[in-house]
Amino acid sequence: MRGVTRRERGIGLVLALILIFLPTPALAQSSLPPSPYAYTQLSDPKQEAQAKALMETLRCLVCQGQSIADSDAEMAGDMRALVRERVKAGEKPEAIRRWLIERYGDWVSYKPPVEPLTWPLWAAPVLFLAAGAWLARGRFRRKPR
Repeated sequence: MRGVTRRERGIGLVLALILIFLPTPALAQSSLPPSPYAYTQLSDPKQEAQAKALMETLRCLVCQGQSIADSDAEMAGDMRALVRERVKAGEKPEAIRRWLIERYGDWVSYKPPVEPLTWPLWAAPVLFLAAGAWLARGRFRRKPR
């Protein structure tokens, strides 16, 4: 009888790891039901309009490029439910926005505040345009003959 070679042991280890970690993404799905107001509109059309307008201005933290109104991510549904519940309770949309920014940071809003920390972000487009114009001016300037 021959012993197990180092190569065979390595292959067995790789196969075992594949079998262990292959089903892991299936466990990432939540088995919890969605929040009651995640996909259900409020009964008061005025309140629903306020909630919808606010949801259009909030970024989905999972999708990153979509608003929570447009996203199908579970977290976006939870955030929609939070917005609707707070609007239904009579809270003003701006207060809800501040609460969400406190909880998730400025990035959750499509309208980040202008403050000293974000000045470089606001100034960058203007600086890049100025630099581009300066480079283009130098490139297209007529040279004396």
